[in-house]
Amino acid sequence: MTITVVMGSQFGDEGKGKLTDVLAPKAQLCARAAGGNNAGHKIVANGVSYSFHLLPSGLINPLCINLIGADVVFYAPSFFKELQELEDKGLKGVRDKILVSDRCHIVLDLHVAVDGLEEVELGARQIGTTRRGIGPTYSCKHARNGIRLAEMFNPELFERKLRQLEQGYRKRFGDLLVYDMDDELKRFETYRADLAKYAVDSTSLMYQAQQDNKSILVEGANFVTSSSTTIAGIINGLSLNPRALTEVIGVVKAYTTRVGAGAFKTEDTGEVGTKLQEIGHEWGTSTGRRRRCGWLDLVIVRYSNSVNYYDSINLTKLDVLDTFETIKVAVAYKLDGEELSLYPADLDALERAEVVYKEFPGWQKPTTDCRTWYDLPQKARNYVEFIEKFVGVKIKWIGTGPDREAMITRA
Repeated sequence: MTITVVMGSQFGDEGKGKLTDVLAPKAQLCARAAGGNNAGHKIVANGVSYSFHLLPSGLINPLCINLIGADVVFYAPSFFKELQELEDKGLKGVRDKILVSDRCHIVLDLHVAVDGLEEVELGARQIGTTRRGIGPTYSCKHARNGIRLAEMFNPELFERKLRQLEQGYRKRFGDLLVYDMDDELKRFETYRADLAKYAVDSTSLMYQAQQDNKSILVEGANFVTSSSTTIAGIINGLSLNPRALTEVIGVVKAYTTRVGAGAFKTEDTGEVGTKLQEIGHEWGTSTGRRRRCGWLDLVIVRYSNSVNYYDSINLTKLDVLDTFETIKVAVAYKLDGEELSLYPADLDALERAEVVYKEFPGWQKPTTDCRTWYDLPQKARNYVEFIEKFVGVKIKWIGTGPDREAMITRA
């Protein structure tokens, strides 16, 4: 049995789907562990570009069963839309290879409406969510008034809980809440029948898969979301045996990007940020929004390693840096003249902190066709080795382009 976990190590959009696709041919079961349809990544396989949001990207593998785990929040319209899009692009049998935990909490259109209102409430302090209801659904989960997929199959229970939720939000937002509960109830009558074939007891499924020594591949969510995307959250959300994990892989983009608002110490709003955005095609797969771009922040990567204990790293999009004359990397923060030893929890302190950079000479040679470690220019290898030494984790894979084949594997 192998259990391989692929996790994002920055703000999201690191390119986790590509490594998942590379590893999926050896997997018998591929599972999404957290997040929802706010996630998004593209995989280019055999010349075809596939977009994944809610669904596990192991669906490209014709022999792999795929699971949407218990800690994922489940939006039914996205589920069926994505399945149809994959079929339209020629993937066969996808509906026979996907299962959904009946313990998933359901994202309602009510949550989507509330997400937008909560962002308006925050004004200038908006989070910059995708406004797809993810945060409100997780809030309901933790407040114990959300609705699980299993409860949807009991029409009376589902309607009672939905009406209670709607009444609570109506008291808070009044006429600002634009929502048709009767329309949602009607749509779930159709979903109830359509989802019956996909819903499973994921705890039993995962326990049996581990007892049967299945090869399991876990696809983590982005590091910034309302769900628990750490290794602890993944173990819980998929009922994994923590003693049986084979490899925990952190995916790190060779620079840093972020969608939405929030702290981003290495963000560059000038020429460098624009160049990274254009060369790296940094637009959100789910939202189409421009990603904020900046130099690689190793303070964040080292912090994510300290809570996840990576066995190895996949460095992605190295080729995006090919034409830069000078490349900078954040190696520390300073506050009031003193170096911070850890990524601060105090957002005010984070805002005031200054970034300490280390500069590297760019290699200014194309790496897109590089397929082995020694195909890379020496200066590119120096950059990779510095990241490896700073974080203290072996860089095992290096992405050098969008195609499936554009991946260097190191021994």
